[in-house]
Amino acid sequence: MLLRRVFAATVLVVSLAGCTLSSGEEPEDGERRVVLVTHDSFAMSEEVLDAFRERSGIRIDVRKLGDAGALTNQLVLTKDNPVGDLAFGVDTTFASRALDEDVFSPYESPEADQGPQRYAIDDTNRLTAVDVGDVCVNIDPAALTAKGVPEPTTYADLTKAEYQDMLVVEDPATSSPGLAFLLGTIAELGDGWREYWMALKGRGVQVVSGWEEAYTQEFSGSSGKGPRPIVVSYASSPSAELAEDGTPRTKAVLGTCFRQVEYAGVLQGAAEEQDARKVLDFLLSAEFQAQVPEQMYVYPAREGVDLPEAWEKAAPLPDAPAELDPAEISRNRERWIDEWRALVQG
Repeated sequence: MLLRRVFAATVLVVSLAGCTLSSGEEPEDGERRVVLVTHDSFAMSEEVLDAFRERSGIRIDVRKLGDAGALTNQLVLTKDNPVGDLAFGVDTTFASRALDEDVFSPYESPEADQGPQRYAIDDTNRLTAVDVGDVCVNIDPAALTAKGVPEPTTYADLTKAEYQDMLVVEDPATSSPGLAFLLGTIAELGDGWREYWMALKGRGVQVVSGWEEAYTQEFSGSSGKGPRPIVVSYASSPSAELAEDGTPRTKAVLGTCFRQVEYAGVLQGAAEEQDARKVLDFLLSAEFQAQVPEQMYVYPAREGVDLPEAWEKAAPLPDAPAELDPAEISRNRERWIDEWRALVQG
């Protein structure tokens, strides 16, 4: 636990040192500023951010603090002296920890009844859903064909001999998708999850700290053209890997998905609490939500938002993703992570 705290504090110092405003270096005289702390995968059109700034008089200062797991750790470590006004990116796997630590203050956005309330984690209105994604195994079919092996379709397939040294996953202690994949194996296999991970270890599973490294550096199907044809990512990730004819070059294995919702909330002790609430309303607005699929490759939480045409073919939403009760995750998360570390990294 101490090592996790030291790691989180170190990442915080490094990350904050590199922060820049989302548009422009300094706010204009009299302009209000809201600091939005988020994860490394946050992306949004400058045009949309600038339009909000012109309309509201509020500049959003986006500060990226690592993966969702690191973000949550940092929010907890700094809760008595918050590093921002609003946080986005705490998800299903870490939300209970943030709520238990009283990181967020209550706020019920008038936009929440447009769909986000479907994913409410409790009745305190401290966290509001912004987007929905499903963490699944992704594969590079061309690379698997070149190796002469079939495409895996289940968790169990990944333990077979033909997939030796092909899978890369994220560390569940530091990565949101890594934790979601671990939880998916627990939801699917029950007490058998430990034997499953020992089998993956025997098949040479590679563990890295976060999604960016796993997907963009180690996965053969991404722009990084890494050495491994199987990675833990999202059901929507293939929409970012289209060939010239519009067909997806990668594929999500829909039998390995775990439902993940990302939330936003106003931080306790925020210096700009009222303006932070306005920014949260903006994150739920039709204007912002329409950008979510193409900018962050996840589904908007708001109902009635049109999706990119390619998503119907490349990024279908899984019909029956695995899920666990947030209360069960809260009770067992640290124990499960510690057991996973002893098994896989011990």
